[in-house]
Amino acid sequence: MASVNVYLTFNGNCKEAFEFYRSVFGGEFVTMSTFGDMPPGDESSTVPPEEASRVMHVSLPVSAETWLMGSDTAGEWSSQFREGNNYSISINAESKEEADRLFSGLSADGRVTMLMEKTFWGAYFGMFTDKFGIHWMVNYDEHPNE
Repeated sequence: MASVNVYLTFNGNCKEAFEFYRSVFGGEFVTMSTFGDMPPGDESSTVPPEEASRVMHVSLPVSAETWLMGSDTAGEWSSQFREGNNYSISINAESKEEADRLFSGLSADGRVTMLMEKTFWGAYFGMFTDKFGIHWMVNYDEHPNE
C-alpha cells in the first residue's frame, strides 16, 4: 500500500521546527543534514557560507507508515519561499485522547482556526496553524466504518 509523507520547506528555521515536532511526536531523526554537509563538486553544491548551516534534509518517522520530512530554502530558491504555502497536514488519531494531545501540543503558540469539536459529519475535528505557519487538521472518527 502507498503511504503519504509530507515535505515542509522553511526559511532558516527548519531545525527549530523539527525539534518542536519531535517534542510532540517523539522518536528520533533518521536524517538531519545541512547544506554545508554536501560534498564538494558541481556549482549546485556551492552555497554561501551564511546558508551552510541551514537544513538540507531532515526526516522524522511519526509512525510505521508516515514520515515528516523537510528542509530550509537556500540560494536562488529562497526568493520563492512563501510561509505555509496553503498546504495542510491531516492527522487521523486513534483515540479522542490522542487527538486532543496532538492538537494541544502542535497548536502551542500557534493560531487555532477551529477548536476540537464533534462535527456534523460525525468526527471529532479541529484545525490550526502552528507557530511556524504550517496548517494542520486533526481528526478522530469514533465509528470510521459507519
